[in-house]
Amino acid sequence: MNDKYIGHPSQVSGVEEHRLAGGKGDGMRLLEVRNGRGLHFTVSADRGADISRLYFKGDNLAYFSPCGYVAPAYYDSKGTGFLKSFTAGFLTTCGLTAVGSPCEDNGEMLPMHGTVSHTPAEQISYAEDADKIEIHAAVNQMGIFADKLMLHRKITCSKHNNTIEIEDRIENKGDRVTPLMLLYHINIGYPLLSEQAELVIPSSSVTARNEHAERDIGIWSRILEPQANFEEQCYYHRFDRETGAAAIYNPVIDKGLAITYDAAALEYLVQWKMMGETDYVLGLEPGNCLPDGRAAMRRANTLKFIHPGETVTHQVRIGLIDGAQAWGAWKEEQGC
Repeated sequence: MNDKYIGHPSQVSGVEEHRLAGGKGDGMRLLEVRNGRGLHFTVSADRGADISRLYFKGDNLAYFSPCGYVAPAYYDSKGTGFLKSFTAGFLTTCGLTAVGSPCEDNGEMLPMHGTVSHTPAEQISYAEDADKIEIHAAVNQMGIFADKLMLHRKITCSKHNNTIEIEDRIENKGDRVTPLMLLYHINIGYPLLSEQAELVIPSSSVTARNEHAERDIGIWSRILEPQANFEEQCYYHRFDRETGAAAIYNPVIDKGLAITYDAAALEYLVQWKMMGETDYVLGLEPGNCLPDGRAAMRRANTLKFIHPGETVTHQVRIGLIDGAQAWGAWKEEQGC
């Protein structure tokens, strides 16, 4: 970058902090990030440092639900009350001790998808250099007579290529073994999502969540146009290799994105296919669990735990795809 042409660095890239005014999102802190290469996203500091908006060269790639921005003060932890404030956005983090359907586990009533996405970051900071933009956040999920988990999140945005890396360190600061459930609820929306889009998940196996989804398992990868009264379908993908991957590309806007992660640490990929009118979203969700509730994971003996003093780290990488040639190269790299 030639600084002789630029008055302030934010002409090209950087982070700007804003606050929402009015409505249920009043007062929420938002960090607007631009890398100078067409990547623009928003980090919601008061919603677990999740990513609410994602744009690439002017096109929206994420789904934003009808409820819009909702501050944590409006969170309803009873049953499926989560849905009243499920902004979705590009990333909603589900966990840290419960994911999926509300349930009772070992005498504890657990809400849908846990509470971390409705918890404000206690500490959030950002820094920029010639190569990258980094955001650091600490999210406190601790209480007296309760589990004591701390999430340390680092979001790194490259200034040389259009990538976002999310690194989460979860630390058990308590004195008891605690269930650890984590799901990266990544939500794709229009115009990236439409019936012209191509979805590729090079998994080794795919199973349907229920009988309704099983009826259409033969077309699990087909993106449909919005339909009235559509009933959601979920498919569970597993990988027999080190790196899990999922990608979507739409030739109409000539853009796409790819998600990669450690398939040994995050052993499940949930595909949430919701093709409803206005509720039109595709979830591509790496996680260490399935969204059937903690009680179901315990019964299946697949529930993960974190021990006192232990730290568990997970990483997810988002790469933007620019053009048909890049899309073809990604598929070839995946052996598709």
